[in-house]
Amino acid sequence: MQKGGFHTPATETWFLANQELPNDVFWFSLGSTIQSHTKGIWMWCLPHPCRAGHTLVLLDTEGLGDVEKGDTKNDTWIFALAVLLSGTLVYNSLGTIDQRALEQLHYVTELTERIKVKAAGEGGRQEGEDSAEFMRFFPAFVWAVRDFTLQLVLDGREITEDEYLENALKRRQGQPEKLDLPKKYLRQYFPSRKCFVFDRPAPRRDLARLDQLPEAALSPDFLQQAQRFCSHVHQHAGTKTLPGGHVVTGTLLGNLAVTYVDAIRSGAVPCMESAVLALAQIENSAAVGEAVAAYEEQLGRRAALPTQSVQELLELHAQCEQEALRAFMARAFKDEEQQYQRQLKDELDSKRAELCRRNEQASSDRCTAALLELSQELEERLCEGSYSEPGGYQRLLDDQREMVENYQLVPEKGIMAAEVLQQFLKSKETVAQAVLQTDLSLTDKQREIEVERARAEAAEQEAQLSQEMQARTEQLLQDQERSHQEHVQQLTAKMEQDRRQLLAEQETALALKLQEQERLLREGLHGEVAQLQQQMQNLRKEMSRPPRSRCVVC
Repeated sequence: MQKGGFHTPATETWFLANQELPNDVFWFSLGSTIQSHTKGIWMWCLPHPCRAGHTLVLLDTEGLGDVEKGDTKNDTWIFALAVLLSGTLVYNSLGTIDQRALEQLHYVTELTERIKVKAAGEGGRQEGEDSAEFMRFFPAFVWAVRDFTLQLVLDGREITEDEYLENALKRRQGQPEKLDLPKKYLRQYFPSRKCFVFDRPAPRRDLARLDQLPEAALSPDFLQQAQRFCSHVHQHAGTKTLPGGHVVTGTLLGNLAVTYVDAIRSGAVPCMESAVLALAQIENSAAVGEAVAAYEEQLGRRAALPTQSVQELLELHAQCEQEALRAFMARAFKDEEQQYQRQLKDELDSKRAELCRRNEQASSDRCTAALLELSQELEERLCEGSYSEPGGYQRLLDDQREMVENYQLVPEKGIMAAEVLQQFLKSKETVAQAVLQTDLSLTDKQREIEVERARAEAAEQEAQLSQEMQARTEQLLQDQERSHQEHVQQLTAKMEQDRRQLLAEQETALALKLQEQERLLREGLHGEVAQLQQQMQNLRKEMSRPPRSRCVVC
């Protein structure tokens, strides 16, 4: 039996779960002394227990407020990174949520100085950034209170853990601003809040060896509370997403961490918008590669070259292109100037040209092989001189006509059948003319008539072939237009989806601001209500603004 837990800045360690897991899973080691055990942020990944295809990622931060570090800036950056990387932020404290516990959470008051939303300008928080913009990036907030011994009773009635938290976050007129700031920022910047309280997991004498205790030795109440907490995380902690609803994969999370850490190490303030744009470039480039791979995979499943018509080939290309576009649109995000979609279109256009070339080559090879086989007997007669006698020219024409008729019966020759046949017959014109001139059964006049007839047949075949090639060119042009419209349709659908997602995020932010306004009115903080109303007005204007027109893939 193994156990996983989070470290705290206190001297004790407590467990979040107690469950059987594979032996090769990486577990956080647990500290049991006054010295901080975790350094930096440790990561633990395991398959999500409730959602197929998802990974549950736990980030364990070093204890905040460690007296040995002597550098509060380090703690602030650790806290900021946890906020930026998490989908749900779990903050745990000891005892109760009182003024001292809120003061210890001063890191939240510094977030807007350590993080900026927009890339414009220099320095920290940008003019015009308000809580609605931070809400789009910030995680859900869960406050876990360890070693809780009080009764959840307020004004003579039992209350829930969430009500306990919200009551602790009530603001009061006349309270010093410094003491009020943690409450203000927790309420304004985190889109949702949840609270869990936990009994002490075991008697104090056993806490130092907590990771060695059997489950039966742990407090039943604590185990029940821990189970409720884990169930909440498993069932309700949403998938980590970026603004716009784009799901954060493992690769994206790694790139996001590198981007933020590099910014911090360089002395800059991490910019969420810049980080997302940097991720978009990486992800969109990968989306192009994934889309091309999807095209090739579909082509490998469907392709049977040569096709019997250009239309059949273009339909094959269109089916593969649709799969490629679906793969691209599912992964790409913030490709606002369609740079990567145009790159994909160029790639797919090249794939179509290559497919046409391969199809023509396959058809040409099959037709050439068929003609070589069918003309073998005729070639042998030519070598034997069978046509070098009176009446030989007519026999040659009859044998060629029979060969052509048999060639027309060969199945699945593809789109190059007429062109290859014409080239073959043209290559035999010199031999045919030689037989014509040596056929003593013909008069000079008859020879002239035969020459003109052969020339007229060749011209007619040339005209027919030219018409076929013109029709083929027109079909390719029509397919280019179809491809263009397909890209535009997919782009339009993507833009509409992004617009709906943005509106949903804005509506959520507006609803939360309305709730905050009601609370501020109840608490008598009318000065902040006016500021909040201005933010809501700005948000409503943004929601009613028509979507920005963008260039269309061409």
